[in-house]
Amino acid sequence: MIRPATAADWQQIWPFWRDIVEAGETYAYPEGATSEQARGWWMTDPLVDHVVVLEEDGIVLGSAKMGPNRPGRGDHVGTASFMVSAAARGRGVGRALGEYCVDWHRAQGFAAIQFNAVVETNAAAVRLWQDLGFEIIGTVPRAFRSRSHGHVGLHVMHLALG
Repeated sequence: MIRPATAADWQQIWPFWRDIVEAGETYAYPEGATSEQARGWWMTDPLVDHVVVLEEDGIVLGSAKMGPNRPGRGDHVGTASFMVSAAARGRGVGRALGEYCVDWHRAQGFAAIQFNAVVETNAAAVRLWQDLGFEIIGTVPRAFRSRSHGHVGLHVMHLALG
């Protein structure tokens, strides 16, 4: 079940958020962030961003946040971020959240979705977004310091919703 995240969900999101960021492979959030700092970055203003969780039997398996990519004249293009707990990987949680994201943006009247920073070595994410119709429209070379691969590129990925 995918539903809007509540403040109470943070206690289940935080462990996998922390593990994903500390792994140093997919997100550029600062390492060593506290739970409160991370909550401020992820559980943002509900008037701007839509944060959801995918829950099964009361366990949060993944979370996504979505909303406008830019304010003002850029607010017709959406963006999103996704995190899935290690225990739930390979079970379709990311795909379900991705499909929800596309449907939500379309229902909200966005013209497109742009992902600003998909780490090129994150093959599972790149494949998923391409399966959902996203195109790589450019790659910023050596823009991410991967813990295991060194400096790697960040893909900008785009999906027109029109």
